[in-house]
Amino acid sequence: MAQFQFVQWLIHWLRETSEFQFEWDEGNSFKSTAKHGAAPEETEEVFLLKQAAPLGVQIGPESPEERLGIIGPNYSGRILQVVFTLRDGKIRPISARPAGRKERSFYAAYLREVVKGV
Repeated sequence: MAQFQFVQWLIHWLRETSEFQFEWDEGNSFKSTAKHGAAPEETEEVFLLKQAAPLGVQIGPESPEERLGIIGPNYSGRILQVVFTLRDGKIRPISARPAGRKERSFYAAYLREVVKGV
């Protein structure tokens, strides 16, 4: 399982970006659907809703390029965990899957903190 280290800028980027652009690798666009039932449209919705919790930068396993992780709902309320990279200002999703029990608990705690901070 991937490990992430929180980075403050990711939360601001998720909230403040006015328009997200996506670039799909042909293999990755089908991999998450086939393996986890998470379609590309659902993955994009996690960003577009602007309700995602940032996991941070992936620190394990090592990757040749910086990978980032978020957890958030799609339009139907399904909570997904998404791993992606940024290339030339575009989001390049690597994988998306339904969030596990611990990840959903993390997301619920994140929402409580956000509401408390409002």
